[in-house]
Amino acid sequence: MPDRISTLAPFRLPTFRMIWIASIASNFGGLIQAVGAAWMMTAIASSQDMVALVQASNALPIMLFSLVAGALADNYNRRSLMLTAQVFMLTVSIALTVFAYLGLLTPWLLLMFTFLIGCGTALNNPSWQASVGDIVPREILPTAVTLNSVGFNITRSVGPAIGGAIVAAAGAAAAFAVNAMSYFAIIYALFRWKPQRADDSLPRETLLRALSAGLGYVAMSPNILNVLLRGLLFGLTASAILALLPIVARDLVSGGPFTYGIMLGAFGIGAVAGAIANARLREKFSSEWIVRFAFVGFAASSAVIGASTNTTLTVIALLFPGACWVLALSLFNTTVQLSTPRWVVGRALSFYQTATFGGIAAGSWMWGLLSENFGASVALSIASLAMLVGALVGWRMPLPQFGDVNLDPLNRFNAPLLSLALQPRSGPIVLQIDYLIGEADIPEFLTLMARRRRVRIRDGARQWALMRDLEHPDVWTETYHTATWADYVRHNQRRMQMDAEIWDAIRKLHQGDEEPKVHRMIERQTIPPPSDIMHKPHIDLHH
Repeated sequence: MPDRISTLAPFRLPTFRMIWIASIASNFGGLIQAVGAAWMMTAIASSQDMVALVQASNALPIMLFSLVAGALADNYNRRSLMLTAQVFMLTVSIALTVFAYLGLLTPWLLLMFTFLIGCGTALNNPSWQASVGDIVPREILPTAVTLNSVGFNITRSVGPAIGGAIVAAAGAAAAFAVNAMSYFAIIYALFRWKPQRADDSLPRETLLRALSAGLGYVAMSPNILNVLLRGLLFGLTASAILALLPIVARDLVSGGPFTYGIMLGAFGIGAVAGAIANARLREKFSSEWIVRFAFVGFAASSAVIGASTNTTLTVIALLFPGACWVLALSLFNTTVQLSTPRWVVGRALSFYQTATFGGIAAGSWMWGLLSENFGASVALSIASLAMLVGALVGWRMPLPQFGDVNLDPLNRFNAPLLSLALQPRSGPIVLQIDYLIGEADIPEFLTLMARRRRVRIRDGARQWALMRDLEHPDVWTETYHTATWADYVRHNQRRMQMDAEIWDAIRKLHQGDEEPKVHRMIERQTIPPPSDIMHKPHIDLHH
């Protein structure tokens, strides 16, 4: 059995340690701002669904813009993107503070500011999460992801209570000012960080092509699709507790902003406990059982919180969903990262964030609407039943276990010498590969080619097809297209070590003494000359 990796192992890396500490300060400010925004909304808005929309306005930009941010994270300098996001959020936070001090905030203005801060978060998150895999080795990546959760939830365990105290003593504007100050630490840390830049002779993918490549990879990766579905269901159902917590504090237990902060603190303490127990739980239980436990834990807690009118009981009940929250989300995140090669990890994480935060945004609005019409207790009870359904989905679509698949580049491709002078943008490129396959090997060959089709499309190929020669039945031809020559080179560079098994098995079935013949062609459209297009038949008017 391999030695257990220390939970603190990533802290041995100075870069990770520096950015982690700076993130603590930034998260601390963000949580104080969230308390201020949520409680201010209870004061300036009359409807409960507007209160729930505070969380939705933070989550909605992550759903809307994460895909674009993920494509940018894989094609541009991630450090620069994070700096841009942090400076943008600092600017918005300063503006929010000024508006609050001047008494100019309306419910919709407050939602606009929280939405803009969410936009900065949407730009920052894919780059930051993808950068974790650049900062730490693969073997300690799960631990690093867990430590990021620990850091966030350490601040969550005390930040909201302090935020509630700040709001109670000095008003929401003071909470917004603290948040604005908190961005300076992470901006300084990012300026200090000097990541290594990988050399790439190919031009950047366009945004649409990068999004298409990311979508193709995710669509051909069943493990990631399962994570997206479970993340969506988790966000949709589990969002009920956090979205309705200000209403629980105000109406069900008759508390104030400090009570709300204490409740969020209890949620954070539970999350820290869940993060600490994460590694041990992964050793004893499968990923799927941990996620089922998270759904069931949320369901039980939601039912208790909805029925309770006692502050102490509600605070105790909030410890469990805090632990379940970090167990599920850190597991989803790690599964995506360990199932994805570096060239597309930002986009894969952005798809995950879109699904999860889309669920949170939609769920926050839905539970707020239910609370407005039927009361918070009824909404939390319905959410509890929905969470149980989320646990049952795992019987049909379970999460994968962490595997030892090698996602490093295969590095077998050498760009051929061409007789035509092509530019990277030249295309479309058509590929044909000829195989000689004996009759007895055809069933195995077709099985392998089905797997190869998935890999080809996953890595960017289009219009894949397999054909058999009618005059020479032992000749099979694989064909596919790429948009440009650069896309063809990029497609081959994306092949991973774990794909070698398929390629080698197909080569063994090929009966020729030489390698399968590869035809690389550029497509050219034949256009009739203008004289043919414009020609009209002559009509003799004299007859």
